Amino acid sequence: MSPTNFSAAPTVTGESVKRFLPWLVAVAFFMQSLDTTILNTAVPAIAKALAVAPLSMKAVLASYTLSLAVFIPISGWMADRFGTRRVFSSAIGLFTLGSLFCGLSNNIHVLVACRILQGCGGAMMVPVGRLTLVRTFAKSELIRAMSFVAIPGLIGPMLGPIAGGFIVAYLHWRVIFFINLPVGLLGLYLVWRLLPDYRGEHSHPLDTVGLILFGSGVGLLSYVLEVFGEHTLSWPAIFGLLAISAFLLTGYGLRATRTRFPLLRLALFRIRTFRASVSGSYFTRLGIGGIPFLFPLLYQVGLGFTPIQSGLLMVPQAVAAMSLKMAMPSILRYLGYRRVLISNTVILGLLIILFATIGAGTPVWLIVVQLFVYGFFTSLQYTSMNTLVYADVTEEQASGASTIASTTQQMAISFGVAVASLATAFFIPDRLHTTAPEMIHGIHQAFLVLGGWTILSTVVFRELKTEDGDTVSLHKVLPHVG
Repeated sequence: MSPTNFSAAPTVTGESVKRFLPWLVAVAFFMQSLDTTILNTAVPAIAKALAVAPLSMKAVLASYTLSLAVFIPISGWMADRFGTRRVFSSAIGLFTLGSLFCGLSNNIHVLVACRILQGCGGAMMVPVGRLTLVRTFAKSELIRAMSFVAIPGLIGPMLGPIAGGFIVAYLHWRVIFFINLPVGLLGLYLVWRLLPDYRGEHSHPLDTVGLILFGSGVGLLSYVLEVFGEHTLSWPAIFGLLAISAFLLTGYGLRATRTRFPLLRLALFRIRTFRASVSGSYFTRLGIGGIPFLFPLLYQVGLGFTPIQSGLLMVPQAVAAMSLKMAMPSILRYLGYRRVLISNTVILGLLIILFATIGAGTPVWLIVVQLFVYGFFTSLQYTSMNTLVYADVTEEQASGASTIASTTQQMAISFGVAVASLATAFFIPDRLHTTAPEMIHGIHQAFLVLGGWTILSTVVFRELKTEDGDTVSLHKVLPHVG
């Protein structure tokens, strides 16, 4: 990674950039979070409209995050080669265009293809926005800057479930995607006026071979997870595809260690804080990544709630995350990364297991309390993992670190949705003709599996030392606890 130059936006410079930039990046986060949460709430309705089983809708959710994982690795190269302003604006435009096509889709296969197109835009949008923040703010300011960015971005999860419920109940599910169009146009306008234009002084060649190996390997692995349990492939075929996927990913791993400019700089895993943060984030998100997919199925298919009621029940988690976000820098400063990540991951696992107690007789107020508590600890987990990534990387390594962190995050979310669906389907006799009690039982079992896995992922964070990440959390300013 070459040193970067700063080219000021046409109308703002200096401190003004720091004041406006978080709001600008938040537009991208808002678009992505709004799109995801609206779609989660509408899964049962879209499945009915497209005449597919609700659990089969995992392909629509996973295809988007998988597309992010495949194309995020070139986001850093694109930003260095063409500049953050041009890449960010192109990403918003592509995301908006993909949203339009999604709204025009007439079957699940076309919808999945359009979600992939949407993901191509999202792959550049969020990582480049996050990278711009990392290059603009000092490490000591990073937690507060990212926490601030996350607050407007969390408006999406608040509005998404409710908007999705009302749209499905009173309008049409296609409006779910069309709502991104005005937000995307606003984002394009703000980018050209406010976004700093960072780029590398010298652009290195794109690792095309690495992109093919990595993208093919991850895509094939995701396909196997999608069809696993659908009874469309024999066991020999599944194991054969898994072997090919492993071969492609191993090939990429070997290439990454031998080429000068690899797609993903795996050498960064030699940094302990980076390794623990990225690996821990991956395994933790495998457990919690599928939870937003399961809740609407539990509420609507299992408990018989309306889309609007289901949407309202998704709000407490976002409210907790947004209202308590500004307290998280203080928590990290007082406890440090190691203590927070180890204890918080265990708490999250136990909370997911506790969701298995939600049934037809559970009071609504108790569900709200559980979701509010879960929302706080989930937000603390994400803030901790996302900021620890940059604790010990240099400015020259920031682009590569952001790329790897974003790629593994989206891979974990994509695989997490697939794992959640598989865990549920495993306990359902006939997924095409599922009764409400059978759906509740299957989802309860999935909560137990995902909660147990989340607790096990704590092992990764035990590699951290007490003082790791202190340059970011400012933990040193207080006496160490314990």
